[in-house]
Amino acid sequence: MILVLRALGVGDLVTAVPALRALRAAYPGRELALAAPAWLAPLVDLVGGVDRLVDTAGLEGPIGVGSAPQVAVNLHGRGPQSHRLLAATRPGRLLAFAAPDAGHTDGPRWATDEHEVDRWCRLLSWYDIAADRTDLALRRPAPAGLPSGATVLHPGSKIAAKRWPAERFAALARALTEQGHRVLLTGSVDERALAARVADAAGLASDSVLAGRTDLGALAALVANARLVVSADTGVAHLATGYGTASVVLFGPVPPAHWGPPPDRPQHRVLWAGEGDWPRWDGVGSHPTMAALRVDEVLAAVAEVERVMRVSGAVAA
Repeated sequence: MILVLRALGVGDLVTAVPALRALRAAYPGRELALAAPAWLAPLVDLVGGVDRLVDTAGLEGPIGVGSAPQVAVNLHGRGPQSHRLLAATRPGRLLAFAAPDAGHTDGPRWATDEHEVDRWCRLLSWYDIAADRTDLALRRPAPAGLPSGATVLHPGSKIAAKRWPAERFAALARALTEQGHRVLLTGSVDERALAARVADAAGLASDSVLAGRTDLGALAALVANARLVVSADTGVAHLATGYGTASVVLFGPVPPAHWGPPPDRPQHRVLWAGEGDWPRWDGVGSHPTMAALRVDEVLAAVAEVERVMRVSGAVAA
């Protein structure tokens, strides 16, 4: 058995797809078990190649894998806690970044300034496992009875600093609706009130609010068949990358060089106010780097990606 630890969220799983596929190719005859939260199961199915999902939320452990794996792979973090959690399963071999505090001196050194996709491909390359960082495509799910061709706005984020102001999402929704877009608002159950507030301010009907009403599989289907996605740097943005769906992603305070879509794919546009002498964030409202992004900038980015999609034939003129 090959045991892989990635006990995080949607975007984290999607950015690990090239590494997971590389491991599948490197160990074709062995069971590939992924230690990740059980709620990610619909997305794990869309990644493909994973034989078993071992419910693991965070690093509290233990990992209920049953028997000792032949190889354990840390795609979760730099250690030492994640290394120790895997070491407790008594693997024959551990593939991970060097972490002397965890007693693991093998592996490459961790680099802070690195794109998340490249990080895990580089780790595997150290162990002579080739990974293709462009291999990000996800399997397309069934439509699940959801609308096709909608414009998906995702105003929430579990990280408060990444949230663009709700009133700007409302202004964007209103402007896009006037341009002929069918706007739908997504989010978690906890973000339903936020999405409803945006819809109300934008003059949208209550049925435009899908936040808290779609499971992960249905959300993936919605994004896969969407006209456009606009969101902060969160899981929905990574789903848009995985499906090649046109997207505008609002970044801050973390730069797109760490988590952004591939820069060579013109259907994805990132907006980032850049490094600078920003006021100290007090933890209330949007981070200054997000607050610096204007509605007209987002509309211009939408127009740009829509033009690209029309030229490519993916969107009707």
